[in-house]
Amino acid sequence: MLRTRGKRVTAEATATREELRRSFDVEPEQLMHRYGVANVGAFMAGANNNGLQSANGITAMFIATGQDVANVAESSAGILYCELTPDGGLYGSLTIPSLIVATHGGGTGLATQRECLEVLGCYGKRKVNKLAEIVAGVALAGEISLGAAIASSDWVAAHEKYGRPPSNY
Repeated sequence: MLRTRGKRVTAEATATREELRRSFDVEPEQLMHRYGVANVGAFMAGANNNGLQSANGITAMFIATGQDVANVAESSAGILYCELTPDGGLYGSLTIPSLIVATHGGGTGLATQRECLEVLGCYGKRKVNKLAEIVAGVALAGEISLGAAIASSDWVAAHEKYGRPPSNY
């Protein structure tokens, strides 16, 4: 966490109570409770991340932009932090201390991956910091979305509806 390679990047987001209710049918306090449970669980398991799924968003971005997917293991190490805001909303941040990304060379030159980087405004030299910020934002969005789905019970309902109930895991 302290002496890593790659980019150290932090993504931050705030959402009002009304936004969380409208978009996710969840209260900020429910998310804070789930964050606390996940935090303790990750610590007890010795995980490299106290979040829920940042590796999923990072992997998707890596495939889409021609990154070396073998670097997901190291790049998915992260620190998720949440708190209630003074107005009753939610603040969340995800710090990734070792995000290994590139914007030129290797797989970034493949046609589809290059096009994706171009759409993001990240193809070519001196664009890597922007790409790192986007990847971190995607990972944080996934953390908030899954946390809200679990807290509102939508995650279980969706798995039951589509034939993958948690009891089958």
